[in-house]
Amino acid sequence: MAVMSIADALKAAIAEEMRRDPSVYVLGEDEDIPGGMGGAFTVTKGIGDEFGRLENIGGEIKDGRCINTPISEIMISGVCVGSAMYGMRPVADLQYCDFLFCMMDQLVNQAAKMRYMSGGQLSVPMVMRCPSGATNRGAQHAQSPETFFAHVPGLKVICPSTAYDAKGMMKQAIRDNNPVIVFEHKLLYGSKRKEVGAINSAGEVPDGDYTVPFGKAAIRREGTDVTIVANLLMNYKAQEAAAELEKEGISCEIIDPRSLLPFDYETVVESVRKTGKLMIVHEDNYNCGWGAQVASYFAENEIFLLDAPIVRIAAKDTPVPFSPDLENYVIPSKEDIMEAARKLARA
Repeated sequence: MAVMSIADALKAAIAEEMRRDPSVYVLGEDEDIPGGMGGAFTVTKGIGDEFGRLENIGGEIKDGRCINTPISEIMISGVCVGSAMYGMRPVADLQYCDFLFCMMDQLVNQAAKMRYMSGGQLSVPMVMRCPSGATNRGAQHAQSPETFFAHVPGLKVICPSTAYDAKGMMKQAIRDNNPVIVFEHKLLYGSKRKEVGAINSAGEVPDGDYTVPFGKAAIRREGTDVTIVANLLMNYKAQEAAAELEKEGISCEIIDPRSLLPFDYETVVESVRKTGKLMIVHEDNYNCGWGAQVASYFAENEIFLLDAPIVRIAAKDTPVPFSPDLENYVIPSKEDIMEAARKLARA
């Protein structure tokens, strides 16, 4: 057992899977060039030292399982889909999740559908790692677009928020025969690249091999008055809010979904059966965010468990501002969660 940051846990998972399976390789911009960061957030730093770098040195190709790519996301996704169909298991590293939109045809029309279109004869076992969330970088480097991809049959969408889950879910993603998109919040990495507002998410990670299954939520804090479902950074803000509310006599149960596709409705249902109140918190926009799907599920299937209307806390429906003050206004805060939970608990 070792205490790791999420960045180090992800790196450990990738390295272990590369040792276990020679078909696994990594690629991305600044993936692990000498003197580089190892991706934007240091997750792959040192991978090339162990597994070699694919390089063109004076016209001579040097083999390796770490590929540093040009700044061309559409090329990265195309290489992933093609090589995965051929039998490889690529693990791609995007500098920011916003660049997923450069890859939409490959991800949505090719990777997600190929297994179905081929009657199961082809599979696309690829992993796309995506740093998400607002961190004072402006509208094109601050989004939380999980919902776009949770809408697509054939993809799997996960969002680990602890070091334990980061390693176990990454190993599960690499072994999965379907394309998996991994959202990793920038403020949770705990890497050597310091971020304003970063949260210490380091935790104990087993030394041995283990996986964390998709579609199984985790209860981060037990409670009796309000059920709060929140992912990534918002789960930490919800836990902070719950600790403050406990002093006021309001007991919140905090659920981390961990994966959005598949989604664990059963755990949320059992919690609401106890509390009668449901709040969903995410950094994605309010309009059509994944919380709307969860709310719809309860409206259609479990409405009689509810003692009050469902509450959704989300980012305001505007591009994320560059100004730190405006960004803080747009992104949900601990205080937003506390205020809503007080009203819901007393409803």
